Amino acid sequence: MKIKELILFTNKLDQQIDFYTTVLEFPVEISTPEYTSFKVGESILTFKYRKDVTPYHFALNIPSNKEKEALYWLKERVDILSFDNQEIIDFSNWNAKAIYFYDLDNNIVEFISRKNMNLDSEQKFSSKVVNNISEIGMYSNNIKNTFQKLNSLNKIEVYSGDMEQFCAVGDEKGLFIIANADLRKWFPTGDVIHQSDFIVKGDFNFEFKKGEIIEIM
Repeated sequence: MKIKELILFTNKLDQQIDFYTTVLEFPVEISTPEYTSFKVGESILTFKYRKDVTPYHFALNIPSNKEKEALYWLKERVDILSFDNQEIIDFSNWNAKAIYFYDLDNNIVEFISRKNMNLDSEQKFSSKVVNNISEIGMYSNNIKNTFQKLNSLNKIEVYSGDMEQFCAVGDEKGLFIIANADLRKWFPTGDVIHQSDFIVKGDFNFEFKKGEIIEIM
């Protein structure tokens, strides 16, 4: 599954523009007074102004052999969100390793290297070698219903998890991370899972608004 564009909302648009251009060094694709889009590998990450917002959890795929370099690169720019004193989290069941940090909206941003994708790179790590947007977290109080709605838009498979607390659907190129906010919080920080609105375009085209999936054409 491909996420071609992910649109998130912020009430700190200027600060986020500065963070994503100056700190993370992603190139600007387009900028207006209402929104700014960044080129993130094969994907577009857009921040759009809205007065009332709550944080997100999303992930970016990086080359399969670059998690250590990515950590050193990030530590020069941001504070790493560790877990059990580990700055690189090993997800053995996914054959992947991940690094977490906050942006200026307290969105949990994740760099993840997936070994099964064999996306090795010989280039020195920088934002230029980030592959794509690979995950967006979704609030739910009924994972089964959320999954069924997604499946009605386009056929999608369960990648990991269950229909009670947590379910990742899609594939390693793109995943919707559906989490039951009544039963769990976001890893690795324990942050509350908010009903944060977003828009996604690609193999799926919908607006996630107030916990509901609304198809867009």
